[in-house]
Amino acid sequence: MSWRSESIWIEFITGSRKTSNFCWAFILFLGSLGFLLVGTSSYLGKNFISLFASQEIVFFPQGIVMSFYGIAGLFISCYLWCTILWNVGSGYDLFDRKEGIVRIFRWGFPGKSRRIFLRFLMKDIQSIRIEVKEGVSARRVLYMEIRGQGAIPLIRTDENFTTREIEQKAAELAYFLRVPIEVF
Repeated sequence: MSWRSESIWIEFITGSRKTSNFCWAFILFLGSLGFLLVGTSSYLGKNFISLFASQEIVFFPQGIVMSFYGIAGLFISCYLWCTILWNVGSGYDLFDRKEGIVRIFRWGFPGKSRRIFLRFLMKDIQSIRIEVKEGVSARRVLYMEIRGQGAIPLIRTDENFTTREIEQKAAELAYFLRVPIEVF
């Protein structure tokens, strides 16, 4: 999602609040809760889940392993829910030709670095770089090359843009910023 005028371009970046993250966190929570209940029921000798009789699963070693997987899964699920709650990775890219400034803002994890704010002069932008890697784990990333600073990614690496979409976006941004495009 973006907003443009003649002198300002604002690109809004979606963070962790995506449908896929909600689904994965929920599925992981339910699965790990199931593992933990089965492990606990084998220890106590009571059936918390009617699908498994507690006598069929011996606490040592199966019950301990299932309890461990359940606890580990709950921790990972809690981490996912926290990233969704804090909306880690969301923010915006603001390109202002009138002031000659680029501002990049992202939300991080709570703490000192919760707000990640970068500011550059437009005259320091060398180019817009496209990195395309095809194959099993295809990756298409758009970078902004800053003189003396290196490359800064402008889109999330897990977004599934087609090659045409990433090229179109790069061409529009390079035209707006009046800089060349590099392809890697």
